[in-house]
Amino acid sequence: MDKIYVGGQAVIEGVMMRAPRSVAIAVRRADGEIVVKKELVVPLSERFPVVKLPIIRGAVALFTSLIIGIKALNFSATEAMTEDEKEKEGAKNKESGKEGGSDLSSWAMAGTMTIAFGFGICLFFLFPLYLTKLLTPVIGDNNIVFNLVDGVIRVIVFLLYIWAISRMEDIQRVFQYHGAEHKSIFAFEAGDELTVANVGRYSRLHPRCGTSFLLIVMLVSIAVFSLIPKLWPFYLKAGSRIVLLPMIAGISYEFLKWSATHDNHPLVKMIITPGLALQRLTTREPDDKQLEVAICALNEALEVNAGYKDDRLVV
Repeated sequence: MDKIYVGGQAVIEGVMMRAPRSVAIAVRRADGEIVVKKELVVPLSERFPVVKLPIIRGAVALFTSLIIGIKALNFSATEAMTEDEKEKEGAKNKESGKEGGSDLSSWAMAGTMTIAFGFGICLFFLFPLYLTKLLTPVIGDNNIVFNLVDGVIRVIVFLLYIWAISRMEDIQRVFQYHGAEHKSIFAFEAGDELTVANVGRYSRLHPRCGTSFLLIVMLVSIAVFSLIPKLWPFYLKAGSRIVLLPMIAGISYEFLKWSATHDNHPLVKMIITPGLALQRLTTREPDDKQLEVAICALNEALEVNAGYKDDRLVV
């Protein structure tokens, strides 16, 4: 059988797992019950062959992951509510004329994604560029030096952001589920039976983690942005950073994909070490109940991916 690559994401009181043709979200409710939402997913590459091309597939994967991730967070936020919170939310929806639960509409989802994406671009790309522009009298106008300083500031802002959110109490639990997600994937890749005892033995630091991917994006952007002419005005430099972001994501994806198949090479180990070190901030050691949720999500995703379908559970 071909090797199956799986990935995932920590959500509120749960884990989302993705297999090539499936997505499953497992969330532990306030009463202790684990609720699952799972579905078959037809890869875009099957409908649009161009998506299989290098670089393009990475850019598409980034935006697809954003959409799936926000949907998973929305589902988990709803299911993790206590009954009192759900009643209050239901009453609020009734007053505002909404029907059903609190799931985001397509327009609300698009708005959420736009705000989140815009915030990320402003904080990690435009702010460092503006700050570097202010430092021009000190660093000079050499293009290489300018982009190097811009890149260093970008990485520092990113690290400070990760450090700041890691101090939040609610995020600590999400990071525990993040660790549970990694441990479960490690156990699956090793061919071990997915039990709490087996999964718990594995590392919470995984080389294909999204945290590592974001760090790679920051580093790749330094090289790509150095190609932008230094004589361009600020607004063109800022706009080019947005336009070039899909290409940067594509290049970073290709590197991450390549490193996953060469992770035993000494040079690759050295390159991925900073990403693994950063995961010490974005993951925490999970407890057995959190491992149980991650294992449930992974089993469900694998089951759907293998062709299993139960209309009572596929949502």
